[in-house]
Amino acid sequence: MFSRTLARNVLTTTITVVAVVCGLLLLYLLRRPISWMVIATFVSVALSGPVASLARYMRRGFAITLCFLGLLLIPAAMIAVIVPPLVTEGSSLVDHLPQYAKDAENWVNKNESLKKLDDQYDVTSKIQAYANKLPSKVGDAASWLGDLGLGLVNSLFAFVTILIMTAFMLSNGPRWRRRLLELQPPERAARIGPTIDRMAQAVGAYVAGALLQAVVAGITTFIVLTILGVPFAGPLAVVTGVFDLIPMVGATIAAVFVGIVTLFGDFPLDTIVWVVWAIAYQQIENNLIQPRIQNRAVGVHPFGVIVAVLFGAELLGIPGALLAVPVAASIQILVQDWWQWRGEQRAASTTPALPPAD
Repeated sequence: MFSRTLARNVLTTTITVVAVVCGLLLLYLLRRPISWMVIATFVSVALSGPVASLARYMRRGFAITLCFLGLLLIPAAMIAVIVPPLVTEGSSLVDHLPQYAKDAENWVNKNESLKKLDDQYDVTSKIQAYANKLPSKVGDAASWLGDLGLGLVNSLFAFVTILIMTAFMLSNGPRWRRRLLELQPPERAARIGPTIDRMAQAVGAYVAGALLQAVVAGITTFIVLTILGVPFAGPLAVVTGVFDLIPMVGATIAAVFVGIVTLFGDFPLDTIVWVVWAIAYQQIENNLIQPRIQNRAVGVHPFGVIVAVLFGAELLGIPGALLAVPVAASIQILVQDWWQWRGEQRAASTTPALPPAD
């Protein structure tokens, strides 16, 4: 009898371990479509508010179509603003790089300290030789462009797939939610429904606040760069707004990038003014704007925000960093409601029953 029980326990444990390992392996193999589903869910929840508002005045299908058109116009406008000057300036840089290297060599020759270092390590000659070879190597970039084109095709496929899944979730989401609650006992349904609503409200509020913050960062950047006379103020403002969507670290990355661009303007005045402005604005954003968004919309502690962004970026890259905070807020709401339910269950189990009335 004992040996039979032991064998049964060993068999059960072995099956459980194998099932867990197989499940983790399956999740790993399906990590890409699962990540697409997570992104589609986030986008559908973020668009559910505008869709519901428009659905009051038109059919839900038309409301979804209008929201999708607005969603597609945003990246199209960003590409139209950023890509043309980037291509033009990149081509101009390659064409003028030999002259830039020659200017750098002349500048080094005029400085005694740099001249000694150059005589010792022959830096300028190496730079000049590489700059002269660079234009002839542009034709060798065909393979790199081919790989880039393949990556763009894969990204386009993922983008279209995510949009299709988002459309299905937006059109069928309310029915799926209602069906899920119908399958639950009344007490559980009464608790799950408000939890889902709170999670959707947190995601929508965070998205609205983050977009507003990014717009403010982009507009202020455009104004400052225009005053300084830095070229391509519009594309740089768009880049700043996009990076500002990444919590905690995005604004710093954008500020460094723009600061590098100011080096090619009226140096050092433009760079000094930009650094002072970037530090001042980030203090305002980190201490006034972001806390209002995160505390009122999602209520996630700043330490939790950093951890969530790091985890999200490691799992999904930039999309993961963008989704990290609302996902963390949803998990926090879910855990809080579950913990409150457990507390109510424990309190109910320890409360003595009242004696029957005479």
